[in-house]
Amino acid sequence: MLLFHLDPVAQALFSLLAIVALILSFVMLGSHWMRNHIAAFAAESWVIAALSAAIGVYGHYPELLFIAALTALFRGTLLPYLLLRIVQDLKQNREFTPLLQPSSSMVIGAALVVFSYAVAHRLSVRMQLADNIAVLALTTMFALKLIGFLMLVLRAEAVSSILGLLVIENGIFLGSQILVPGMPLLLEMVILFDLLIIVSTFGMLIRYLHREVGTTSSRALTRLVG
Repeated sequence: MLLFHLDPVAQALFSLLAIVALILSFVMLGSHWMRNHIAAFAAESWVIAALSAAIGVYGHYPELLFIAALTALFRGTLLPYLLLRIVQDLKQNREFTPLLQPSSSMVIGAALVVFSYAVAHRLSVRMQLADNIAVLALTTMFALKLIGFLMLVLRAEAVSSILGLLVIENGIFLGSQILVPGMPLLLEMVILFDLLIIVSTFGMLIRYLHREVGTTSSRALTRLVG
């Protein structure tokens, strides 16, 4: 839970950053263009890095400043660069086989946010959380996870699937920064480096699929061969 008392300015800042991160996830839902997805993910990661830095300053957690720098470097810069390289190599700039149009996806996303708030509010009552920022952190964490799962369901392209997984992880990371700011530094670093390995491995698999099968859409991969 929150380990320090937040003044109104800190609460406003944390709330703003959490809401901006949530809005950026809707940019990914509302567009079929891969570059828009990657740019929104990069911006979302920079917002989470800013949130980590703010928590480190207000809560006197100096290690979070280091985590914020790593988050900006890996999540906000290196991972988007690797994903852009994959998109450029495949020459595939948009999602061609979504199950729903962007407007319908955003409506479902909004419903998931409302559901996340209801769950977060119920949890706050059960756990006797008086801080509004804690409720907002739970809401944002649940909403980002559900929106990431929604992207996995609605989008068929492999790059979109990677972004869905990264959005889920962003939600967990954002919630942990606010609710459990004293997480061990080593654990935070392991998570960041794991993301780099995952994206690099997926990149190699995507290039292999494109070369051998001619597509990276999961809906085209309906038959096992060998």
